[in-house]
Amino acid sequence: MSLVLDSTAQDLLFREARTANTFSDEPVTEEQVQAIYDLVKYGPTSMNQSPLRVVLVRSAEARERLVPLMSEGNQAKTATAPLVAILAADNEFHEELPQLFPHFPQAKDFFGDRSVREHTAALNATLQAGYFIVGVRAAGLAAGPMSGFDSAGVQKEFLDDDHTPLMIINIGKPGDNAWHPRSPRLSYDEAVTTV
Repeated sequence: MSLVLDSTAQDLLFREARTANTFSDEPVTEEQVQAIYDLVKYGPTSMNQSPLRVVLVRSAEARERLVPLMSEGNQAKTATAPLVAILAADNEFHEELPQLFPHFPQAKDFFGDRSVREHTAALNATLQAGYFIVGVRAAGLAAGPMSGFDSAGVQKEFLDDDHTPLMIINIGKPGDNAWHPRSPRLSYDEAVTTV
């Protein structure tokens, strides 16, 4: 085998993992989410920027504000998932660089231009969102990531002008009929070239 990770873990994280569309009513605890974050925060980002911010939607009042902002096909599952997380990019991430990238004090100065910050924040926070999904799977939970929502509405309701919503993830134990049939994937030869 070319991979060090055992096949059970490979299945849990990738081969058997699927996007869940229904969830059981078993709650997702704060301890589970903290364990997920404390694992995935180690995933690499450019200059250790770490721009991902997570808003956990737990209260019924917050859920009532979020559900109408979801695309029609995402509303019911978002209304009933045990936990919903809004994943956003912090466009002011550079303020943390003196702490996160201390060996290069000038790093913060590279990001004086807002458009540069927004671009790099979106790229690196999306990378971290991928780690977050794998972390949810590592916790034995299912993730239902969605991009079908009113981005401006979510930003207005739950964030501020310095944070851009990237995706919303339903989290929990899978429920009945949670999975659609697995969609095809590209083969190695279709996706990888050597130069």
